[in-house]
Amino acid sequence: MAMPTDLEIARAAHLDPIGEVAARAGIDDEFLELYGRDVAKVSLDAIAANRDRPRAKYIVVTAITPTPLGEGKTTTAVGIAQGLAAIGKRSMLALRQPSMGPTFGIKGGAAGAGYSQVLPMEKLNLHLTGDFHAITAAHNLLAAMIDNHLHHGNALDIEPHSISWRRVVDINDRALRNVIVGLGSRIDGVPRQSGFDITAASEVGVILSLATSLHDLRERLGRIVIGYNRDKEPVTAENLHAAGSMAVILKDALKPNLLQTTENTPVLVHTGPFGNIATGNSSVVADMVGIGCADYLLTEAGFGSDMGAERFFNIKCRVSGLHPDAAVMVATVRALKVHSGRYTVKPGRPLPSGMLLDNPDDVWAGAANLRRHIEIVRSFGVTPVVALNVFPTDHADEIDAVRQIAEECGAHFAASTHVVDGGAGAADLARAVVAACEEPARFRYTYRLEAPLADKIEAIATRVYGADGIDLSPAAARELAHFEDLGYGHFPVVMAKTHLSLSHDPALKGAPTGWRLPVREVRAAAGAGYVYTICGDMRTMPGLASHPAAERIDIDADGNTVGLF
Repeated sequence: MAMPTDLEIARAAHLDPIGEVAARAGIDDEFLELYGRDVAKVSLDAIAANRDRPRAKYIVVTAITPTPLGEGKTTTAVGIAQGLAAIGKRSMLALRQPSMGPTFGIKGGAAGAGYSQVLPMEKLNLHLTGDFHAITAAHNLLAAMIDNHLHHGNALDIEPHSISWRRVVDINDRALRNVIVGLGSRIDGVPRQSGFDITAASEVGVILSLATSLHDLRERLGRIVIGYNRDKEPVTAENLHAAGSMAVILKDALKPNLLQTTENTPVLVHTGPFGNIATGNSSVVADMVGIGCADYLLTEAGFGSDMGAERFFNIKCRVSGLHPDAAVMVATVRALKVHSGRYTVKPGRPLPSGMLLDNPDDVWAGAANLRRHIEIVRSFGVTPVVALNVFPTDHADEIDAVRQIAEECGAHFAASTHVVDGGAGAADLARAVVAACEEPARFRYTYRLEAPLADKIEAIATRVYGADGIDLSPAAARELAHFEDLGYGHFPVVMAKTHLSLSHDPALKGAPTGWRLPVREVRAAAGAGYVYTICGDMRTMPGLASHPAAERIDIDADGNTVGLF
C-alpha cells in the first residue's frame, strides 16, 4: 500500500488547540496572541516569566554535506522532538520558517515529511502570521526612502553607485535580479541600476533572527549600511530616518510563532535567513523562549555543519549566550554514495540506477565527508550524534556501514524511520541524543572576536573546511582594511559559499584536501553585526525551474489546497 502524501497525512492529523500545546510547554495564556485555533505568537515576556525554570538541554541539528535534494534535516529534527516525547521526555523544537520561493519553486512545501511534519502545513508554507511579509515591507520601505532621498536633493551626498540596498520579494523571479529604477519623467525619481533579492536573503530577516529584544531590533536596524557618501563614509538607515518605521513594521514579527508536529509536540517557527549567504538559523528569541519550556530544546541549522552549524556556534551562540549540549548530524546513504564521487544527482531527475543497488562499498568510499563533519562538531567541543535518515531504498548492510563509520569516529549513532513511523521510528535516535547530552561539553569558538578579520576568515577555512589557507583578492583585502577602519573588526564572519561541498567548489565531493579558499569579495552586514565573504557565485534571487511546484498547486472543488508536498 502506498504511503499517503505529506498533505494527506497533514490533513488527517489531529491538532490540539494551540492553547493546550502552549500549556504543556509551560507558556501561560497571557503570553499568547492567537492566529486562529492552530497558531499563536508568543510574547517575549515569556522569556522572563520562565527564567527560573531548569534550563533545557540544548541540541543543534545539522548535517553532512547534502546533495541538491536535501537529506531530510528538518524532518529529522521533527522526528527527534517526537521521539523524545515518545520516550517520556518533554521536548520543544525551534525551526526556521519556510520561504514561499522554494514552496512554489523546486521543493514544494517544507518543514517536515510523512509522519514527522510541522502543522498546519498550509499556513506554515504560505503566509503563517505574516512575518515574511513584514520583513519584505520593512526592507522595501528603506529602499523607497533611499530613492526618495536621492529625488529630493540627496542631502547626505550619497554616491548612487555605492548603494547596495536592493529590494526584496518572497518569490523566485530571475527577471528581477537586475533592474533599472527611476525610469520615466523627472518626478518618477533618479534612474539607477538596482535589483531584487528573495526575502530570505534580506539583512532585515537576519537582524530579526539575531535580535534579543525590541530595543535591540531597533538599534540593529539603525546600523544598516545602505551605501556610502562621496567621502566614503557609511550611510545608515538611521541617517535616513527610516529605522523607526522599520521597527514599527517588525514589532509583531519579532514574536516567535507556536505550532505543533503531527504528534502535537510544540514547535517554535521563526525567521528564515538564507543558509549560504547569511546565518541560516532560526531566531535567538525562539531559543530563549524554548530553553525554559522543556527538558530538551532542539534547533536546526541550515545545510551542513560547515555552514549553518558553524554560524550557529560562532555567531548565534555568542548573541544568545546559550551553549549546546550535543549536535545531531543527519546523514543518508544516498549522500554518502554521492560523496564517493561515483554518482551525480540532480533535482527533478531520477536517481542513477546504480545508487539504488545494495553496495556498502559506495558508502565507505564516501565516508570521508561524514568523518570530516564529525571532526567539525568536535572542534567546537560538542558531542556528535550521527542520525541516519533511512529511506525505503536503503539496504541493511549499507545502514550498518554508516553505523561503523560513526562509531569508529567515536560518535553516537542511530538509524531513524521517523518519516514512515513518526516518533516511534525516532525513539532510538532520541535515546542517543539523551546519552550524548549527558556527556560533558567543553564548548569553544573557532576564533576570538578580537582577532583581525582576515585571521577569522582563515580560521574558518582551515579549521572547519580543511583548506590549506585563503587567497584574498586585492579588492577583498582593501575591503577588509576599510571595514577595520570603520570599526567592524570585532564582527564575526559569515562565509558565503556553496553548500554542496566542504570547499568553495560544488564539484569537490567527500573531504577535499590540498586546496585553498579564494575570497573574491567581502561585504558588511553592519546591522546584523557580521562581515561576510563571497567565495564563489552566490545567487540571492533564485529562478523557477521549467516545471516549478507552482504548476501543480491548486484549489479543489471543496476549496482545499492541493499539490503542496
